Amino acid sequence: MKHLCARRLAGFAFASTGLLGALPAVAQLGGRSVMPFLDLPPSAQLAAWGGMSPSARSSDPTMLFGSPALLNADMDHRLAVSYVGYVADLKQSTAAYVFNTAKAGRLGLALTYLNYGQFESYDAAGNGLGTFGVSEYTAGLSDAYTKGKFTVGLTAKLAVSGIAGNRSLAGVADVGVLYKHPTQDFTVGLVAKNAGYQFRPYDATARGPLPLDVQLGATAKPAHMPVRFSLTAHHLQRWDIQYFDPNAAVPDASGVAKAPTKSFGDNLARHFTVGAALVLSENIQLRMGYNHLQRRELRLENTAGGAGFSFGGMVAISGFQLDYAHATLQASGSSNYFTLARTLVKKK
Repeated sequence: MKHLCARRLAGFAFASTGLLGALPAVAQLGGRSVMPFLDLPPSAQLAAWGGMSPSARSSDPTMLFGSPALLNADMDHRLAVSYVGYVADLKQSTAAYVFNTAKAGRLGLALTYLNYGQFESYDAAGNGLGTFGVSEYTAGLSDAYTKGKFTVGLTAKLAVSGIAGNRSLAGVADVGVLYKHPTQDFTVGLVAKNAGYQFRPYDATARGPLPLDVQLGATAKPAHMPVRFSLTAHHLQRWDIQYFDPNAAVPDASGVAKAPTKSFGDNLARHFTVGAALVLSENIQLRMGYNHLQRRELRLENTAGGAGFSFGGMVAISGFQLDYAHATLQASGSSNYFTLARTLVKKK
């Protein structure tokens, strides 16, 4: 059995190396990639951690969207469903289920569906042609193996984006590894998310890159302290992730309008998200997170409001686990996430 596990881990490492070697050398941020919905956190816990976390290990099956290496025994036979309403008719629904197998490792099935609602259609002369729908979804299979202190995982997904019957298809992969300290509540995770290829672009459009994101994170709960801390560095494959509107001008001290300049400190801060959870008991937690990149990119011209901040909590009652998060994605509005999980098959 030990040799079999070793061969499986080696196979995962080989596959991970091949995928990472095929990744573009330059990251693709907002406006530079196709299918940007792949970057959205689909569940309450991920949203509460600041929108991402490759290291926050828990019993919530939807955490496999953070990294496939987060699959663990506490998720076995658990089903989780999640819902978030963004703005207007834009809504996202997600489901995830995890189970263990004797030979194929720990598997996770996940589906997320993003519906933009109905839109009015017109011809060139302005005549109404009825309505059309816009939606996007992914269906994925995750597989993870644990050997001692390490877990390696791989997710393969089919991503579909559709506008009025015109569809785009892409194959997407997430590759992750997690280290868990044998005695302390301390984990470190590395994941490469959204590596893949757009098989079919929209009609009359060029094929584009997917929103690749390489993340490194650590989560720790000091002994005798009821707080769990999490820090994640993201978009590690690209240093410069600052963007300024070339047409924007900011007056200096003398009142002369000048284009904004890039800052080392701001660029560094954009690479990090931070989060904390107050662990009141095994059944009650409070969480909060901050994403500096989100705050900088989604601010309005004269204010940032609560953009980039998120908070939430978890309550477990009678076998059900309810996670909630309130995330301010941009200065003019916020979103509420709900995730409900339950174990369907009791462990023997």
